[in-house]
Amino acid sequence: MKKIAVIGAGTMGNGIAHVFAQSGFSVNLIDISQASLERGLATISKNLDRMVAKESIKESDKAATLANISTFTHIMDGVSEAELVVEAATENLDIKLKIFKDLDEMCQPQTILASNTSSISITQIASVTQRPDKVIGMHFMNPVPIMKLVEIIRGYSTSDEVTKTIMELSEKLGKTPTEVNDYPGFVANRILMPMINEAIETLYNRVAGVTEIDTVMKLGMAHPMGPLQLADFIGLDVCLSILNVMYDGFKNPKYAPCPLLVNMVMAGKLGVKSGEGFYDYSESKKAEKVSAQFK
Repeated sequence: MKKIAVIGAGTMGNGIAHVFAQSGFSVNLIDISQASLERGLATISKNLDRMVAKESIKESDKAATLANISTFTHIMDGVSEAELVVEAATENLDIKLKIFKDLDEMCQPQTILASNTSSISITQIASVTQRPDKVIGMHFMNPVPIMKLVEIIRGYSTSDEVTKTIMELSEKLGKTPTEVNDYPGFVANRILMPMINEAIETLYNRVAGVTEIDTVMKLGMAHPMGPLQLADFIGLDVCLSILNVMYDGFKNPKYAPCPLLVNMVMAGKLGVKSGEGFYDYSESKKAEKVSAQFK
């Protein structure tokens, strides 16, 4: 397997393209927006520069990685010869179903179709294709070039052969693949999102402020980042979407998103991506407390 297509040039998509290209694969990076593709390539280049500065790679390695990436704004042009397509579009069920239905018609019959979804059912995604045995989840962690874990999610019909292929492929990327079954939130987010939601509830109930909650978790539980800062980094809209998937999937009130999270997303306070969430990233990029009323 040498030809990879990645759909979506955002945070996850450009990171996935980066690790495949750096591992010697030919990568077609696809997005409907040329501006998004340019931003994605700029991010990859900047991340490679950091690696050069740390002397973990050479300048020639950077050049080779970038040379392995081609960009496309038309999905058909980018996926027609791909042996694996990794979808990294926004975490929206309808969008993903449309993409996979189209991919099933555009790709060669033997092509494996993977989704980087962090919570949506692989079985449901596979149901709109004629190749459910070749549909699988590859949930990379953010930031992709640094984080080692890849959750490999088997849908109801995903074949043993495809699972083995994707597990081995993930190892070639220098990742640690971990196989999980197809239930809402999988493993990572089934555990992480309730913790983040509880941290937001703790703030909402005025038990403590933003920095105090994060300090307790960083110093008391040895977390590298507090749950509220992590929520900002993930994107509050993404956190809300994942919680809603689990709440709908399990019908269990413990997954119901905190009203404060719902309100912040409605207000457009999405975290780092919008410049403001639980912290303010607008100018200095330093995390400053936003809501004085929660002191």
